[in-house]
Amino acid sequence: MKLHSTIAIIITCHNRKQKTLASLGAVFNQVLPADILLSVYLVDDASTDGTSEAVQETYPQVNLLHGDGNLFWNGGMRQAFAAAINDDCDYYLWLNDDTVLAPGALQTMMVTSRQLAEQGNTRAIVVGSTRDSETGVLTYGGWLRTSWWHPLHFRVVEPTQEVQPCNTMNGNCVLIPRVVVEVVGNLDPVFIHSMGDIDYGLRALRENCTVWVVPGYVGTCSTNPPQGNCWEDPNMNLMERFKKVLQPKGFSPKESKVLVQRHTNILWPIYWLLPYLRLIFISLRRGPVGYSG
Repeated sequence: MKLHSTIAIIITCHNRKQKTLASLGAVFNQVLPADILLSVYLVDDASTDGTSEAVQETYPQVNLLHGDGNLFWNGGMRQAFAAAINDDCDYYLWLNDDTVLAPGALQTMMVTSRQLAEQGNTRAIVVGSTRDSETGVLTYGGWLRTSWWHPLHFRVVEPTQEVQPCNTMNGNCVLIPRVVVEVVGNLDPVFIHSMGDIDYGLRALRENCTVWVVPGYVGTCSTNPPQGNCWEDPNMNLMERFKKVLQPKGFSPKESKVLVQRHTNILWPIYWLLPYLRLIFISLRRGPVGYSG
């Protein structure tokens, strides 16, 4: 009889040494029952700021993997996830390297997962909500469908004191039990940076799994400002926006086509084109562009 549960912490990073170390510090500072064991799988995607060396020195127990600098979020997480799956852990926690968990976060997520299983939701993904460290504003978490006509219009769910169902999630803090991984598998390699987490949640629903937002906030993770960094920068002209869209951290038409074809209906060409039409229209007015409504 197994006397403990193993949680694999899945992280990828690139040139954010201090943030990565802070995130790892919060992981190893978790207040957990003695029957829960942690193992960390970290992919350093060819950082040049000394991240690997600092992790090895400060947290030698971390399973440190390496990328070639072209993995980005989805590729790095996929590599770490694959290594953890090979070790057959009981649970897998996706964690962004800039997410800092509160000391009781993992215990809250484990308790929620076990309660859901007792209620019959044995294939339940549980999502932790994060907020900005300065403003306290909700940043990432579970996504709930908001449109009757557009299957991919979502909003982030504001956490309450109760567990809440949702449709998919950001990948910043997500606890996935082995039974879900057995039917859904790993992140899809077709995605480079973003969209892989959204796709995973929707694929899980298709396999009769469920997705839930845990009560309260599990930690902090600030959003990245758009100015100069992505296609949503309101100061960009149309050509600049399209160049950003085609970059790995942009909004690739090829990747979004996969997402829309897979998770909508016969109207997928319309859903696929809408964000790019909005990009053109709003660029002419020099305003911000978003995908989800």
